[in-house]
Amino acid sequence: MILNKFVLTGPESTGKTILATLLANRFEAPLVEEQARFYLNNLTKPYELHDVLKMAENQLKFEQEAINQNPSLLFIDTDLITFKIWLKIKYNKEIEWINNAISNQPNKHYFLCNIDLPWEADPLREHPRIEDREFIFEQHLHILKQNGFSFSIVSGDIETRLKKCVNFLENSI
Repeated sequence: MILNKFVLTGPESTGKTILATLLANRFEAPLVEEQARFYLNNLTKPYELHDVLKMAENQLKFEQEAINQNPSLLFIDTDLITFKIWLKIKYNKEIEWINNAISNQPNKHYFLCNIDLPWEADPLREHPRIEDREFIFEQHLHILKQNGFSFSIVSGDIETRLKKCVNFLENSI
């Protein structure tokens, strides 16, 4: 069975989680949730570099566990690309195992969520400035292109984004 993995990625506050959930529900497929949110919600101190690495490990672990269940479709709310960008921006670090894991991930299609949705404040979000959001979006785009990954940019309100994703999925699965 060919696994079709669809990743919702992009900067903060771009609708990734809601889109991933709506798509997983619509196609009755498993969803790998964003592990950073769970980790940070249970952290009782400011996060540090080792915490970001642990979150990345958790994200990869849960993604691999879902893949091992051999679903025909899998939706993933962010993946290691987000951690790569986070580590570069926050700590100016490149982590070899993360780079290797990113470059060795076949059968994924990315829905890159654009920054045209209004910013929504959240205690876990760190980049409300439009300049930062633009930079992070461009970083995602660069990594997707650099690795030759299949991707679609989704823009507009949530309903428009959902329709674009559904149309792509119905024509590709």
